[in-house]
Amino acid sequence: MAIRKVAILTSGGDAPGLNGVIRAFVKSAVIEHGWEVVGIEDGFEGLVGKPRLRPLGLKEVRGLLGRGGTILGSTNKGNFGWRKNAQGELVRNDAAYQEFVANAKAEGIDAVVVLGGEGSQSIAHDLGNFGLPVVGVPKTIDNDLVGTDQTFGFDTAIGVATDALDRLHTTAESHDRVMVLEVMGRHAGWIALHAGLAGGVDAILIPEIPFDLRALAHKINERDSVGSSFSIIIVAEGAMPAGGEAIYQREGLLGGIGYYVANQLAALTDKDTRAVVLGHIQRGGSPTPIDRILASRYGVGAVWAISQGRFGQLVAIQNDQLITVPLLECANKIKPVPVDGQMVRTARSLGVVFGDEEQRINK
Repeated sequence: MAIRKVAILTSGGDAPGLNGVIRAFVKSAVIEHGWEVVGIEDGFEGLVGKPRLRPLGLKEVRGLLGRGGTILGSTNKGNFGWRKNAQGELVRNDAAYQEFVANAKAEGIDAVVVLGGEGSQSIAHDLGNFGLPVVGVPKTIDNDLVGTDQTFGFDTAIGVATDALDRLHTTAESHDRVMVLEVMGRHAGWIALHAGLAGGVDAILIPEIPFDLRALAHKINERDSVGSSFSIIIVAEGAMPAGGEAIYQREGLLGGIGYYVANQLAALTDKDTRAVVLGHIQRGGSPTPIDRILASRYGVGAVWAISQGRFGQLVAIQNDQLITVPLLECANKIKPVPVDGQMVRTARSLGVVFGDEEQRINK
């Protein structure tokens, strides 16, 4: 098919590097192919009702490489995705999908690029089933999207978390405290694992490995016995105690595991224990050089995928090679941390505990 006009949108939570992808996509589309590019504002909602489109040329994307957030706006709420009906069944609002596709065709859009995580790529896949040529670009700071080795935004999030750990280290050592840092990671503990290793923590708690608080208390007391009277623990928001459940601030919103761990350890060890929740600080600010490079590669890769007619595919990087994989293989799927992988083994070899030590010994 002849490509004349393409569109790009950002969906779901923001991530450092989104603007870098937009910039690279526009520059490559214009310079290499002479395509007209428009941005769809506010995610998929931008083509429901009156279309909200923004022309994107070389001038409009100038200076975006190091800028955080997304100039197009984003949302993870609205008319798309699956919801429960009155009977408790999961249903989809097909009318919204049909309207999106109809508006795209009415605007002369030949293909749409979707920047998003596993949920957004599921919507992109479904739009393809309604007849819209779609290409996906993986976006999540959690690095948990199936199909690609690393997502942009992940490196920036690790850097922010590691900086926080360095700062907590000095105050913990000064006051003989146990400091617990809660980071993002709903279903996978990539941020906690990587930042924990980079920050030299004593314990890492991730969703893939249910933890026993007694194992953490033992580690803290063991450090006390050899003169290390402080400890640092990093915990992913989706981590949970063995036999327990994830902790929610309110329905659908994870959070509070850091305070739970701190309060329980204070009772078990009689140590002054504090919790810090890093929250959305991990999403904000300028992307690191690594994420700027990744964003540029993904943006150019999306143009390449369209030019090759690779619709219904996700642009991915595997073994440092740019490829595409079917959206269906990535949609609504999570890439967990391998519990016996090299990263976890490295941490254990350095004396870092994951809270499952007693269970491992008893196997």
